Amino acid sequence: MHLRFNVVGHKMRKAVIFGVGGQTGHYLAELLRQREVTVVGVGRHSGDELADVSAFGPVHEIIRDQRPDMVFHLAARSTTRHEALFDNHQAIAGGTWNILEAVRRAAPEARVFITGSGVQFVNQGRPIDEETAFAPSCPYAVSRIASVYTARYYRSLNLRIYVGYLFHHESPLRPSTHVSQIVAQAAAAIASGKQKYLELGDLSVAKEWTFARDTAAAMITLIHQDAVHEAVIGSGEAYSIEQWVAACFAAVDLDWRTVVRTIPGFIAEYPRLVSNPARIFQMGWRPVVSMPELATMMVGRAMQRS
Repeated sequence: MHLRFNVVGHKMRKAVIFGVGGQTGHYLAELLRQREVTVVGVGRHSGDELADVSAFGPVHEIIRDQRPDMVFHLAARSTTRHEALFDNHQAIAGGTWNILEAVRRAAPEARVFITGSGVQFVNQGRPIDEETAFAPSCPYAVSRIASVYTARYYRSLNLRIYVGYLFHHESPLRPSTHVSQIVAQAAAAIASGKQKYLELGDLSVAKEWTFARDTAAAMITLIHQDAVHEAVIGSGEAYSIEQWVAACFAAVDLDWRTVVRTIPGFIAEYPRLVSNPARIFQMGWRPVVSMPELATMMVGRAMQRS
């Protein structure tokens, strides 16, 4: 099917980013500022507008006062663990209600980006696209699914609401609890003699390793057109954890097989998670940084920090 994309003609001058403190928010703010967009970052850290996205009052006040052209909802806990269900429900599902109602009341001309996730779909190992069914596989996925239906409801009220289903994206800003950063930091530590071994679970698990800055660029691409309102955002290229490990240790000229040990009996959340990003590719976006380049970047940053 051929899609005709109507690119937004007028210049959008102000953006509000809820969840600006995460890696994607950081790069998104950077890219928008390069486009001469005034960015109002909302988070829980000093230097940002301080507001809890799960509370309507502060959210409405920010939207009312700023009257932005664009609003991005990125706020969430960076984990799918069951124990984070209340925080994620309040930030993701509750935050979506609050942001969209605030936009409806105070800035109805704004374009709003709502974050979706690759983990909210039925995953049978095949590439996932916008037509793949949702699956309530964990509390995090349930919150994401609820958020999308809220977005669709507000779209029926003639608001400009976009949903980008983000697949795995990484950067040197990733928290140290994520496997991408665990491996990158271990490669740097082992190369410098500060660590001897690295223990990991199932190395055969395959997923995407897209640079978070590229992902942020895709979000901007999506919100700057009028034809499509929901799109999968990913590279469409899956690599195993073993391949990521090999790339990270190659960056420091080490053979990973001599220092990596696997944890017996480890059960992974899924064997493979990969997108079919044909729709966003048709809009002209493609990732710039390759997986090996990203591995080298993250290990290099880890070496600087160690």
